[in-house]
Amino acid sequence: MKMLINGADRVVADALRGMAAAHPGLRVEVEHRLVLRGDAPVDGKVGLISGGGSGHEPLHAGFVGPGMLDAACPGEVFTSPVPDQMTRAAGAVDSGQGVLLVVKNYTGDVLNFDMAAELIEDEGIAVDRVVVDDDVAVTDSTFTAGRRGVGGTLFVHKLAGAVAQEGAPLSRVAEVGRRVAEASRSFGVALHGPTTPAKGSPTFDLPPDELELGIGIHGEPGRERRAMLSAAEIADVTVEALLADLPLSASEPVLCLTNGMGGTPLLELYGFHAEVVRALGERGVTLARSLVGNYVTSLDMAGCSVSLCRLDEELLRLWDAPVSTPGLRWGR
Repeated sequence: MKMLINGADRVVADALRGMAAAHPGLRVEVEHRLVLRGDAPVDGKVGLISGGGSGHEPLHAGFVGPGMLDAACPGEVFTSPVPDQMTRAAGAVDSGQGVLLVVKNYTGDVLNFDMAAELIEDEGIAVDRVVVDDDVAVTDSTFTAGRRGVGGTLFVHKLAGAVAQEGAPLSRVAEVGRRVAEASRSFGVALHGPTTPAKGSPTFDLPPDELELGIGIHGEPGRERRAMLSAAEIADVTVEALLADLPLSASEPVLCLTNGMGGTPLLELYGFHAEVVRALGERGVTLARSLVGNYVTSLDMAGCSVSLCRLDEELLRLWDAPVSTPGLRWGR
């Protein structure tokens, strides 16, 4: 597989150098693997910190900026960041109001963020954490105890980030983050596997006439493989899986993310989103807001995921609040 890289051992560092050049409003520490708001720490504001393995861009580094994260800690490709990154990030973004750690439920991420939380607390910084485990496809997986954290992570970044931007205290920001995590569900589909720079070939084989339902963002196994389906049929399977776990009434506003895994063009994603909206409508669900694009990717994996979040009046207001990051921007 041909790749636009200088070498597998420097792909993350090179990407961070590119982010620094493209987004001068960010402060990028390539050596320490940190991406920070350029104006951090922001007076009177809780600092939001997240992170995880690289290869899922724009998650997490692409969501650093006003209205979302204050810092992101990128690990190596599909590898958890280390506690030193998180403690350094906390020291850089804490304004005296404490920090909230947003953690996807993958074993390495949870262990390292837990260790970092202890170190941050030892430094006299108030800290809390929110674990995102929104994937309905599996109860446990190769990489997790419990459900995986996938597309719902974007919802937590945006909605907790918005209330933090308003100056809410740490307890309030954490409460919103947990409420969003509990109200979010996701389901993913793969059409071919991701290619890591180190391996240079897909991490799993998927015949051209088959797809895998319930796949994770590292290519972890899903629920089952089937013969290839149409976009309408995939949307029906996906929506049924989501609503079986997140019953919704017609009166509840719902946020929907139709997310590309990195190797599927927008032409297909928008067509698929139309089928998702149709499938939700046939089941009595009306969308309040939609987001379509490549936001929580898996390198060049072809496929998509759908994430739903049950909104209330406050969460809808926070979703519409201004945001200005490399990966998400509106209202500013």
